[in-house]
Amino acid sequence: MEYVIFLISMGALIYGANYIIVESERIALHFNISSFVIGATLIAVGTSLPEMAASMAASSAGKPEMAVANVIGSVTFNIALVLGIIFLISKNLTTKRDIFKKDAAWALFPLIIFFIMIYDGTIGKFEGFIYFALMGAYLLYLSMDAKAIESSIDKELAKEKFAWGKTLLFLLLGFIFVILGANYTVESASTIARGLGVSEWIISLLLIAFGSSLPELVVSITAAKKGNTDMVIGNIIGSNIANFSIVLGSAAIVNPLTLDFSKYGFDILCMSAASIMLIFITANKLYNKSAGIGLLIIITLMLYNSLKEFL
Repeated sequence: MEYVIFLISMGALIYGANYIIVESERIALHFNISSFVIGATLIAVGTSLPEMAASMAASSAGKPEMAVANVIGSVTFNIALVLGIIFLISKNLTTKRDIFKKDAAWALFPLIIFFIMIYDGTIGKFEGFIYFALMGAYLLYLSMDAKAIESSIDKELAKEKFAWGKTLLFLLLGFIFVILGANYTVESASTIARGLGVSEWIISLLLIAFGSSLPELVVSITAAKKGNTDMVIGNIIGSNIANFSIVLGSAAIVNPLTLDFSKYGFDILCMSAASIMLIFITANKLYNKSAGIGLLIIITLMLYNSLKEFL
């Protein structure tokens, strides 16, 4: 029964986040807010709403390891699994934008700050606010380069007739789905972990992180089909910044997060390897099957390390 609750909760979490994204964009368009502002906030925050809700719920429930594992797992899945699949199944991927020069550093900044913060084994409330400041810096950077995200706006949505009743209803439903979905996801995942005799860390690192990374996977596959490599990689970089800054930051503000680096070092190493490999790929424009295989090897190693006792 707990597995059913978990799947339903994850579905509610993802669909609720989608409702919030679409209706927020609808309101912004109604008030003639620039497409840049809509795109920047939606790319940076929108697809990370499931992770944020799940980590905040875990933190408030006194489960800091689940909150941190969700972020580490999501970042690794976003880069190694999502980009790995995209590079493996796509042909002739090219970029118009110099991603390494303009964006690669943003894949590294959050990781460096993370290692500095966990040096003492705790990410406190003050450090959570520092991560929020990083998100502000990223949005400020984007404001200087609006063209980087202009193509993310739903042009068809802008043509639709605006109705306050419908929009507010779907917004309300979205928030209800996200809040309830997050809480039941964490609780059911904890029950599953206890039933299987595995740690909550593994459940969060794999199941919750994978489920909450589905929005990024869908967005990236859709963009790849249209040949928009810039959006594919930009979405991953933006989502990972949001995972660290907003997701980890908000969870730390709710309750300080503790982490045993020596215990979970391998998973953190996989996340770091994926981030560094992303920088290497963008530096050399290796948007090909070889890069995809390399990324998938990283996620395979993380999965094997987590599940080896069951194999």
